[in-house]
Parts: sequence; structure tokens; C-alpha cells
Amino acid sequence: MTPLYPLKFKPQAKATVWGGSKLRTLFNKPFPANEKIGESWELSAVQRNLSVVTNGFLKGNTIEELTEVYMGELVGEKNYERFGIEFPVLVKLIDAAETLSVQVHPDDETARIRHNAYGKTEMWHILQADKGAGLYIGFNRTLTAAEFYSRIQNNTLLETLNFVNVQPGDTFFISPGTIHAIGKGIVLAEIQQTSDITYRVYDWGREHHPATARAMHVDQAIDIIDYAKKTETKTDYATLPNEPVQLAASPYFITSLVAINRPLARNLSGNDSFVIYVCIGGEAAIQYGPHSETITKGETLLVPASIADFTLLPAPEAKLLETCL
Repeated sequence: MTPLYPLKFKPQAKATVWGGSKLRTLFNKPFPANEKIGESWELSAVQRNLSVVTNGFLKGNTIEELTEVYMGELVGEKNYERFGIEFPVLVKLIDAAETLSVQVHPDDETARIRHNAYGKTEMWHILQADKGAGLYIGFNRTLTAAEFYSRIQNNTLLETLNFVNVQPGDTFFISPGTIHAIGKGIVLAEIQQTSDITYRVYDWGREHHPATARAMHVDQAIDIIDYAKKTETKTDYATLPNEPVQLAASPYFITSLVAINRPLARNLSGNDSFVIYVCIGGEAAIQYGPHSETITKGETLLVPASIADFTLLPAPEAKLLETCL
């Protein structure tokens, strides 16, 4: 079988009522200028949204087809045993020109029982933020389910939400059950489980207008929400040049920030895992043996588990999100 190589995929544009144009202007995405694009699905195994390879001899194949053929060579033996042909991580770039709905995601057990799917654990890394922009994460005081439901009915839920101002580089880990919303004026990278299950509970009045109305899921959400007060939400880390710095570690993904201005050798043979790179600044090449593949700002690259020894070459600097499992 022909050896695997670092893979690029066609970004999938998702038009939304809250989207904007920054994914096109900041990252040169080939998206329609006349549409509000809220999300670019960079790497996805969600059914009906399977990512398609754009480089090399595997061009035109979906991520599911690759996993089915290459199995552990692509994702790692332990990951293939755990997830089968469903690639376990979903990578998005998000442009919130307007605030997203207030929402919550189920955990694995709830998602399995209700939807025969995985739950949604996710993390956000802020790439750009307008002055005063922020996130809603959790509650500013402990609530009960009864009070939550009452505040939904009388339109006072926002008084209870915890608002956090953000700036580029801030990172947040969002557990299932945490109420949240991305505020307007933010562009971020999202790393999450392969899941598309969202329970919306409030949509800033858009739910009451036919042109923008989307389904609400208060009855499904009410018994999975964590009603405890949320104070510490931002990941505490310090950027170290030319050294990976861990941003998030969970059973679903491990993500680090890699900021480099010189070559960085990566030997991940002990991981038994794929590696995903999202370039959030500059440009770099992944050199493996006599071969290399370039990644520029806004691009995502999947390094198969079979390529565990490689070097990151900045040109002349690069900032990458590195995700494995």
C-alpha cells in the first residue's frame, strides 16, 4: 500500500445568521463574499459533512474512506480500536459577527441514549477579538433548574450568565453541561469531539422572527445543565518559544500551542496517534524524510500516525495548534 503523507482537506463553509466575512478576509478562505459565513469546518467526520482530501494521490477521498482503508496507520491503533472508522476530532474556525445562541451540549452517555452519537466536549482558542468582545460561559451564581426555566420564560436569563472579556491567545475548555455562547466580534479556533448536537435555549430574540428562527431545546437541555456558579474559565498558560505548551487535555483531544522561529523536531512515536496542525499565524513546513508539506495561516493539516518523526520548519515564524489523542 502506498505510504500515507500529511493531508489537507477542503474547508466547508457554513452560512449562519450570526456569521460574517472574516474567515475569507483573515484566512483567505474561498467562500462567497455575499454570504454570512459563521464556520469553516476544517476537518470533519460528521455524516453528510465528511472532509475531502485536496492534496496528493488521495485527493477526492473522504476522511471516512481513509480511516476505513488505513485504520491504525492513519489514526493510531488505540484510536482505531476505540472509534473505528469515525475520525474522533472535529476542527472548526468560527467567525461570530453577531452573538451565537446560548446553548449547551450533552455528554457521551446522554448523547448515546438520545441520539446514538457522541457528546460534545470542546475548546476555544481566540484568534481575533474586537474591543469589548467576550464569551458567556456558565452562570455568575448558582441556579436551580426551576429558576433557569423561569428566567427563560420571563426573558431574564442574561442576568445570570457569566461574561468573560477576551483577547487573542485566550483559551477556554467547555465541558458538556456548561451553558455558553460566543459573543459578537470574535474569531476563534474550535477543537471538539466529532459531534453536531447542540441544545439552544436562547437566541437573542432571533427565535421570534420567521427569517431567523431556529429550533429551541429548553426541555432537552434543562436536565443536563451544570447550574453551579462558574468563576474560573480561562486556561492559565505561558507561551514558550520553540516548545509545545499544553492548552487542553481530555479523553477526547490533547491540544498544545506551538510557537516557533527555528526548526522543531517532533518525535511522537510513543503517542500512537494522528496529529492535527491548525496554522494560526505565519507559515511552516512539515518535513518527514525527504518529503515536506507546507501549511499557511488558516490551513489545517492532518499528520497520520504512521509519520511519527518529523520536523516543523517555520518560514520564518509560525504559530500552530497541535492536537492529538
